Amino acid sequence: MPSAAERTRTLVQSTCSGVLLSPGVRGALPDHLVADERTVGPDGDVFLEFPADSPVVRAATHAQDDELPAVLEITDVAPVAVPHRIRGRAWVSGWLTRVPGLAAPGRMTLRLEVGETSVDDLWGADSVEPEAFARACADPLAPYEAELLQHLHAAHEDQVQLLTGLLGGRAALRGRAVPVALDRFGLRVRFIGEGDGGTFDARFDFPEPVSDVAGLRRAMHRLFEAAAH
Repeated sequence: MPSAAERTRTLVQSTCSGVLLSPGVRGALPDHLVADERTVGPDGDVFLEFPADSPVVRAATHAQDDELPAVLEITDVAPVAVPHRIRGRAWVSGWLTRVPGLAAPGRMTLRLEVGETSVDDLWGADSVEPEAFARACADPLAPYEAELLQHLHAAHEDQVQLLTGLLGGRAALRGRAVPVALDRFGLRVRFIGEGDGGTFDARFDFPEPVSDVAGLRRAMHRLFEAAAH
C-alpha cells in the first residue's frame, strides 16, 4: 500500500481543492483562499501562487517576524459519481513567507514551510513527519487517475462488474461496481448493493507496482482476465 507520506504528497501535488487557512486572514471569501498554483520544492516546502492583492498575501506581508502560521487543507473528491464521494483530506500546517520574484507581475508566491502534515483517506488516518513528506514522491498515476477512472466507468463497466467474481463469498452481490480509486499498487472498486444490500469497497492489487500508464494497461488486462475466468 502507499505510505502515508506518499498519499499526502500525492494530494498536495494534485489538482484537488485546497484552501489555505490562517488566523491572520479574516473575512476573506473562500475563493480568495485557494491558490492558483500549488507545487512542492525539493526540500518539501509547499509553494502557493496567489494574486498579489489577495488577503493571504497581504497578511503574509504584514506578519510579525515575517512568518504567518497557516494550514493548507486539501479535499479529495472521487471523479465518478458514488455514495460517500469524498475520498479523503490532507492537512499541511506550517509558516508562510513571501518569495518575491518567482511569479509574474501582479502575482506573488508564498512558501509554506512544513511543520506538521496528516492525512485521513480511504486507507485510514495517519500523521506524517516533515522529513518523510519531503522524501516522498507523488503516485505516478495521479495526473491521469481522474481520466482513467472515468474511462473505466464509462467504457469498461461490464468488465469492472466482473470483478465481483473475485470476491469469494460476496460474489452473489447484486448492484453496481464503480471504480473509485487507482494508484500504482492497485484498483479500488466501490460495490453498491441494491435495496439494503449495503455499500463496501474492495481492493484489487496488481501483481507488482506499475510506474506508468503502459504498465497499468498490462496490469488491468491481467486483472480482467482473472475475473473472466
